[in-house]
Amino acid sequence: MYSHGSESLIKQAREIQEPELQKFYNRLVKLLQGKEFSHETVDSLQRLHLILSATKYTRTLPSELQKRLSSLLSSPSEQLQVLSSAVLRETLPLSGQERNYNQDNISQLNSHAAALLLSQAGSRADLSSLCAQLLRSLESRPSEGPSHSLTHMLPILNTILTHSPECLTEDHMTLLSKKLVDWLRYASITQGGGASSGGFFTGPRSRQPVPIAELDGTVSGDFFTVLCVGQGFTEDQWMNVFSFSMLRHWLLTYHSVSNGNTAADTDDRSEVDGSVVSMVSATSSTSRLLPPKERLREKAFQYCQRLIEQSDRKAHKRTDTELQRACLVEAVCILDCLCIEDTSLVFRAFPCIKALFGRLSSDLSFARVLLPLAQFYLNHGEIAAVDCECVWNLVFGRFPADLFNDPFLAHELLRFLRVNLESLQLRVPQYTRSFPNLLKLLAWDSPAVVDDFVDLLPSLVTAGTAVELLHTLLDLPCLSATLILQLRSASLPICEPGGRSLLSLDAFRNPSYRGLFLFLLRGEAGSGDTIDRLSTLHELLAEAADWPRVIQCTQTVPVLLHIFFNKVITVADEKLLAHLILVQLERSSLLLNIPNYIKEIHRVFSCHLLRLCKLHPSLVVDQSHELLEFAGTTANVYSKEEIYTHVVWVLGEYLSVSCDSRCSVRLITSCFEAMEAVLFEITSSAPPPGTSSPAPRVITTLMSALAKLASRSHDLIPRVSMFLSKLRKVSRGGSVVWCSDEEDLVAIVTRGEELWSLLKAPGVAQSVLTPPPHVTTPQWHRDTNVAMPLRLRALTSLTHSQ
Repeated sequence: MYSHGSESLIKQAREIQEPELQKFYNRLVKLLQGKEFSHETVDSLQRLHLILSATKYTRTLPSELQKRLSSLLSSPSEQLQVLSSAVLRETLPLSGQERNYNQDNISQLNSHAAALLLSQAGSRADLSSLCAQLLRSLESRPSEGPSHSLTHMLPILNTILTHSPECLTEDHMTLLSKKLVDWLRYASITQGGGASSGGFFTGPRSRQPVPIAELDGTVSGDFFTVLCVGQGFTEDQWMNVFSFSMLRHWLLTYHSVSNGNTAADTDDRSEVDGSVVSMVSATSSTSRLLPPKERLREKAFQYCQRLIEQSDRKAHKRTDTELQRACLVEAVCILDCLCIEDTSLVFRAFPCIKALFGRLSSDLSFARVLLPLAQFYLNHGEIAAVDCECVWNLVFGRFPADLFNDPFLAHELLRFLRVNLESLQLRVPQYTRSFPNLLKLLAWDSPAVVDDFVDLLPSLVTAGTAVELLHTLLDLPCLSATLILQLRSASLPICEPGGRSLLSLDAFRNPSYRGLFLFLLRGEAGSGDTIDRLSTLHELLAEAADWPRVIQCTQTVPVLLHIFFNKVITVADEKLLAHLILVQLERSSLLLNIPNYIKEIHRVFSCHLLRLCKLHPSLVVDQSHELLEFAGTTANVYSKEEIYTHVVWVLGEYLSVSCDSRCSVRLITSCFEAMEAVLFEITSSAPPPGTSSPAPRVITTLMSALAKLASRSHDLIPRVSMFLSKLRKVSRGGSVVWCSDEEDLVAIVTRGEELWSLLKAPGVAQSVLTPPPHVTTPQWHRDTNVAMPLRLRALTSLTHSQ
């Protein structure tokens, strides 16, 4: 975890002795007594922090050293602020010496001092007291005391809101709401920092206030916002910026609290005294009669509408364009919060929101702005009776189809889906049909988004989408390769002189294969479960088997398949489950040729085939023809060992009258003959060239399945017994061509002898090989007619009494 040098330093810090530590304290105090601090001081502070943090015990520093470190919190050097705050957070405050800030020194409170105060706050009362002091400082006017900056106050308050929102009282909430109204709506509209209007005779006495400007360079005709520019800014303009940055957090935290103070605030000084009021706001008298929280809501609404209007201006700088987009995202999110708290604002907001969506929807560079707009439509479209289809066609259509390779958009889109999953399932029919498009995000960057799809996939599984979704998941590596080819095709020339292009890229551009790739790139479900020429597609994409994105995708698919099958058994009827069994048998041989991938998919299929048949044993009779065809194909023994073994086991276990009354002797006999032929073939000849010997588990499973079937149709017992006796004789002759390992051969022969002995007594064989349910799942501890419950209760009482 640490390098050797780091571990050595930590060990020294932990083993330092108390006398040496006191000497170090005294030396550090002397270093801190000077007016200027050298590199030695910084190194000593860093060493002190290492000593304090390297041990689990909290130390108490000497009072003189602690006072010196506390004074560094207001040092002009931020490095010293950081170090002193970090050191003091590792120590216990002296008794009665906790840092308290009053009205006079609150201006010294910066983010590092605030971090120390928050770490030392022992109770909610301490935080509430700190909030009160901060708010009293915010309430003061510059004329009431020494000049100080308020720009640190709101970030500190926002930190307190994050960690302990309950520490503010109703009076605190009212006061802060008033101040936010003041800063948001009534900040100065002239530039700060000594801006000049220009001219030859410009001097300190001739400087006139210069109005703020818009991003396109025109003079601003309305109130100040974060999108106004100038050569300098006044303090209330900076507070406007800070207020906007914390506004949404404030609304989410406190607007859900009932407002007990409904009386009009007649002592509000926030609209006069130190603010320049715009012409629009000067005539607004209705909002002054509202309670503070509702007034904040109204002013925030106006602020966001002005930001949306400003975002339509052509910015001169690229950074300003990015700022416009960021402010649009925040403004739409704040409008959404406001409309959730007060539904009457929905009808006022929607004309602006619809116009903004119409302006941005054709430009995918605004995709990250359009997602909050989609959130607004989802939350309020039904109330306003607005048609949202164009929104969902964009979100579920163009976004994943065209921007699948944008990691930021993928994260935000999937987060949007997870947060609104229940609403989307109920109100957006396009959601469940859009899985071919959404899975492009997974196919492109599986490791980054697999956690999101683990949560989303169950919501995409319905009776109508299950079959197509299963095919799509199995073809996910092919989709990954196709997306790579799509980007390469757009960026690379059709032919490179003297170069060698990818065969798969040539196939992607070939019109005769275009339909195969277009099916993988489809945007919506419903055009068919799969395609006929899958084997052709796999051949075209053979060279993609070692591409990193494709390999990552193959590692994701088995996880999602488990989730798919766990969900599908809760929504599907037996007819659909029977179809899924057919898909498993068919697709077991139609997978992209990546050996590890094929092996993992076969393992998943085997697990869930067994589970489906256990839940619904009648499926074995329903699909007996396909299962028998699969079990009767000898090649499957060598290429599909895992799934073949489970198919054989399922046929032997559930092809019984006790599981389904439709199971006839004729069906049992045909199944017996098919598996008998396979078993005879693989135990009488060498494996095909290029393949290994059949696994012992396959042979023993075939033998057990034949014995089970024979125990249900006694006419078949002689045939099984004859084969088992031959197997016993063959093994006595030494090694055999179909089994290279002697231990495996012994295990096979032992199993054969056990089955042969059982079949000598057919009645016993049926009870052992196919036990009734009350034997396999006993519930004697619950049966009141037997003595077991009484004995268990007696034993329980005895053990508890001891």
